[in-house]
Amino acid sequence: MQEFWQNYIDGAWCDGGAGRIDVQDPGTGGFLAEHALADASDVDRAVRAAERVHRSRVLTDMRPIERGRMVQEMGRWLLAHLDEIARVLTLEQGKPLWEAVIEVKGAALYFEYYGNQASTVEGKSIPLGAGYFDWTVNEPYGVSAQVIPWNYPLEMTARGISAALATGNTCVIKSPELTPLTNGYFARAAEAAGFPSGTVNVLCGLGRDAGAALVSHPGVRQIVFTGSVQTGIAIATAAAANVVPCVLELGGKSAAIVHEDADLDAFENDIRWGIYFNAGQVCSAMSRVIVHESLREELVERAAGIAQSLSVGPGIERAEEGANMGSMVSDGQRDRAAGMVQVAEAQGARVVTGGRKLNRPGAFLEPTVLDGVTSDMTIAQDEVFGPVLSVMSFHDEAEAIEIANSTNYGLVGGVFTRDLDRATRVAQRMRAGQVFVNEWFAGGVETPFGGYGKSGYGREKGREALWNYVQTKNIAVKLG
Repeated sequence: MQEFWQNYIDGAWCDGGAGRIDVQDPGTGGFLAEHALADASDVDRAVRAAERVHRSRVLTDMRPIERGRMVQEMGRWLLAHLDEIARVLTLEQGKPLWEAVIEVKGAALYFEYYGNQASTVEGKSIPLGAGYFDWTVNEPYGVSAQVIPWNYPLEMTARGISAALATGNTCVIKSPELTPLTNGYFARAAEAAGFPSGTVNVLCGLGRDAGAALVSHPGVRQIVFTGSVQTGIAIATAAAANVVPCVLELGGKSAAIVHEDADLDAFENDIRWGIYFNAGQVCSAMSRVIVHESLREELVERAAGIAQSLSVGPGIERAEEGANMGSMVSDGQRDRAAGMVQVAEAQGARVVTGGRKLNRPGAFLEPTVLDGVTSDMTIAQDEVFGPVLSVMSFHDEAEAIEIANSTNYGLVGGVFTRDLDRATRVAQRMRAGQVFVNEWFAGGVETPFGGYGKSGYGREKGREALWNYVQTKNIAVKLG
């Protein structure tokens, strides 16, 4: 493990004006490395470098298919260094090594997908009658500021900068303080792909300092943020002052509606992936299961069995895919989740299994199942962001939909039934940006992702994401 990691600004590795920050290994609770900590002057240098590249038109004037090949090369570079990157990701974030491998591959896939899309962002001609020729073009905004969350530092960065670069924008990445190390690999990938110095800049800084300076910088023309509602509101407010568009993905309290004809054998796998993958630190986690009252006892028993079957320990020791879970990202996040379980129990929920931190070094929380949760409980309304499954029950379809839609969030939802008519009907009535039917996390990089309500606005992934990074120009010519 490299002992000190630097920021990357205008093609050079550099220290930070705010000193250094310690990065902890949540799997052991021990020190992992130091990272340079950026201040406002570092942010200004990064934005100015990205502005210079954009104004030079080196990316804008490039044939899109050539730019797309460079974007794809970044993905190939990540795959060529998969083992190294996955190991660092596990050590800084806590997830099992096999999950880290999945994340590196997922990050590479975004570059492959959006690299292929670069030449498809087309304009159109508009008929205005004799004497005129009118058409539209889609131009990049310029500098895209990307504020990255700590739960998927590779995938979340990849899905944003791949689309930004494919459309000709330049990027300044503010990496998360808890997991800043792996973001540096994007700088190396951009270098290897041949992007000019200043195209991709990566710096770690505190949100209140570097983050605030970045999103309020007048040179930034577009912002992408994934994180909490509170921070999202602050970023949107800063962006509004400069009249800058945002893409905000602010989490969720997502519900799976399990009807009486659902395949519970298959649903056990959805529980494993839906709430215990990455220790539940997933914005689209299946945090609520709303099950028909006739199946509640059986489902609770099955969920408890899944939770109890998981081997929990340091992610670096868990290289093989299977029934295991790593640590949470920090002691603070672990303690917050455990505290929410205690509040739920005090409000009347029953802790079926788990809910306690492990008696060992590291940010570990037992995989947890709560029964008897009702919509008025805090645990049913607020995002836990941990391995905590809340089970609720319903009597009829209308009640299930009402419970599912009873939060301020609306990121994803799920419907589990053998009745296709019912699945379609319920999916249409769920207030969520994406609905999974009979498989949690169905979809891929090709499918649009984003929320309703306080889950944010704008769409990531799919072709829809490309339109976040371009603005339409109309050109009208009076013919002689």
